[in-house]
Amino acid sequence: MEKVSKLLSGNDLFKNSYFKKNEQKLLDLAQNGQHPKALFIGCADSRVVPNLITQTAPGDLFVIRNVGNFVAPFKPDEDFHSTASGIEYAVSALKVSEIIICGHTQCGAIEALYSGVDEYAFIHTKKWLSLGGKAKSMATLALGEDAQKEELLRLTEKVSIVTQIENLLTYPFVKQGVERGEIQLHGWIYNIATGDIEYYDPDRKTFLSLDNLVEKREEA
Repeated sequence: MEKVSKLLSGNDLFKNSYFKKNEQKLLDLAQNGQHPKALFIGCADSRVVPNLITQTAPGDLFVIRNVGNFVAPFKPDEDFHSTASGIEYAVSALKVSEIIICGHTQCGAIEALYSGVDEYAFIHTKKWLSLGGKAKSMATLALGEDAQKEELLRLTEKVSIVTQIENLLTYPFVKQGVERGEIQLHGWIYNIATGDIEYYDPDRKTFLSLDNLVEKREEA
């Protein structure tokens, strides 16, 4: 009960500080609905808080979080419906113009691709982790079986983001939106030790500092 009481005390603080200060905007969201510009697909890791690391307000991001920030390929007859449903709603109902897939360093899901999981205790997780299989294979091929573990994990975290973007493009309505120029796709990696974000540059096929992107936009 002590931990629950602490959370409830936090809600009191929220209502009496942030909510009061932003009451008009929050009331507008309640009365007129949400109109986020971006869909943020991130990991469920408690150290990765989308609105905190992007400094966005309620209503700015439509957020989907799952183990490993994975995206199952478009297969309506499969069991992976939760993330797929969120993608459908964000694109078809909310008409988001940007989709961000954000991975992070020290990701437990990526590490589990190599260490494995207990099949009884993590029966659902084992199946879910299959969505990271391609990234694991590509990273291992690139660095070799004898690569240092940390180097292999960091590369797999990044490659996984690229493969999840590929999976995202199997959704017809997403692919159509991208081809029409109505949707932009972004791949990010968040460093939980520094707070830095790197973005995937498809032209250079590498991850670059987000500072470079901000500078380019300011120059333009």
